[in-house]
Amino acid sequence: MMQKPNNFEEYVLNFPVEIQERLENMRNVIKNAAPEADEVISYAMPAFKLHGVLVYFAAYKNHIGFYPTGSGISAFKKQLSIYKGAKGSVQFPHDKPFPIDLIEEIVKYRVNENLAKKVIPKKK
Repeated sequence: MMQKPNNFEEYVLNFPVEIQERLENMRNVIKNAAPEADEVISYAMPAFKLHGVLVYFAAYKNHIGFYPTGSGISAFKKQLSIYKGAKGSVQFPHDKPFPIDLIEEIVKYRVNENLAKKVIPKKK
């Protein structure tokens, strides 16, 4: 079991070079789609926050897990149907390139969703 990383760099160092490259790639795709988001470690995995968590991602033996929450998955259910996944996650296998345009679209969707939530005044 790896020690809880303090930042993205520490997280990445726990993996072989080819997986480190995929993690860097995923990080850059998310940063491009949400440049104003903050990068954090949450639940011991990389995440991006903007008025709440936008997405998480994590490396596994055979895939990169991408966690854009349930709404991020359901809004893109059709496009994601070719991948293994669950209610709030999708698996991008290591032997296939990332669907970069789709990931960017999902991240932008989550940004808009979080910004819309921010505008709604809280009931007292």
